[in-house]
Amino acid sequence: DQVKGVLTLQGDALCQADVNLKMPRNNQLLHFAFREDKQWKLQQIQDARNHVNQAIYMLMNRDVNYQFKTGSEVLKLMDAVMLQLSRARNRLTTPATLTLPEIASSGLTRMFTPVLPPDILVNFYINLNKLCLTVYQLHVLQPSTTKNFKPAGGSILHNPGAMFEFGSQRYEVSHVHKVECVVPWLNDALVFFTVSLQLCQQLKDKISVFSSYWNYRPY
Repeated sequence: DQVKGVLTLQGDALCQADVNLKMPRNNQLLHFAFREDKQWKLQQIQDARNHVNQAIYMLMNRDVNYQFKTGSEVLKLMDAVMLQLSRARNRLTTPATLTLPEIASSGLTRMFTPVLPPDILVNFYINLNKLCLTVYQLHVLQPSTTKNFKPAGGSILHNPGAMFEFGSQRYEVSHVHKVECVVPWLNDALVFFTVSLQLCQQLKDKISVFSSYWNYRPY
C-alpha cells in the first residue's frame, strides 16, 4: 500500500519508471518518474549477457571442420563454457551488496523528476526472475544522538535502524518499502541456464566414460 508504480524493462534498460510513495508519517503522497531523456542500465543483466557472449565465442571460435583430438580437450572447453554460464546465472540470482552511501551517490538518484527529496533513497535490482524496487525513507541523526552511531556495511536490503554518513550528515533508515514483479523472460533465462549446464555436464560425463576406456592399459 505504501509504494505503487509502473516500470518498463527493455533488455538491460529500465526505460520508464513512474512511482507513487505514501509517506507513513503524514500520509503525504509523493510522485516521481524517470526523466524522458534518461534510461537506467541494469548491470546484472549486462554482465549476464557478456558472460553468455563469452561462452558462445568459446564454442564458435573454431573452423567449421575442426576435429577435437582428445577427450581432455573437450572437457577443458566444457569447463570454460560452464564457468561462464554459471557466472551469468549467478549475476541474476545474487544481487550486488551495496552500502547506503553507495546507493545515495548512485546516478540513479539523478534519474527522476521531480528531484528525489534528500530523505528518500531508491534502488533497483534483479533477484532471480524478479525486478525489485526498494525505497528507503531516512531521518537525520541529531548530533546529540550520534554517540551510538554505527555505520551499516554492504547489504542487498538494509533494514530500519541502519545508519550511514553521507556528505557531512548522518542518517538512519526509518522505513523500508520493497516491491517486486516477476519478469517472464528472466524466468525463461534461468531455466535455459540450468538446462545448458546440465547438457554440458552430460557431455563431460560421456567423455569421461570413454576416456576411461581409452586410458585403460591391461597389465
